Amino acid sequence: MFSHIVVFWVKPGKPDAVDQLIAGAKRHLEPIPGVLVFHVGRMVTDGRPVVESGYQVALTTVLASRETLAGYRAHPGHERFKQEVCAPNVERYRVYDFE
Repeated sequence: MFSHIVVFWVKPGKPDAVDQLIAGAKRHLEPIPGVLVFHVGRMVTDGRPVVESGYQVALTTVLASRETLAGYRAHPGHERFKQEVCAPNVERYRVYDFE
């Protein structure tokens, strides 16, 4: 299995950016072939200082293998997500990939 995690910080002054990001991820990324597990949601913290709380949205995608990631990234849905959803709503992001 291969895990692809993306953490997003939305643009300030965009009150609907979090909702747009979550809805767009579900619409464009979840249906991509090869996705075994898909989860996107808002940041949650319980107040512990070790819990990162500076971001607004995180996405976890589990794929069958590292090789599957290439197909996922090249899929038109992934491109639409980047252009139509991320570009207008995301200030920055970080990617964490692991096997």
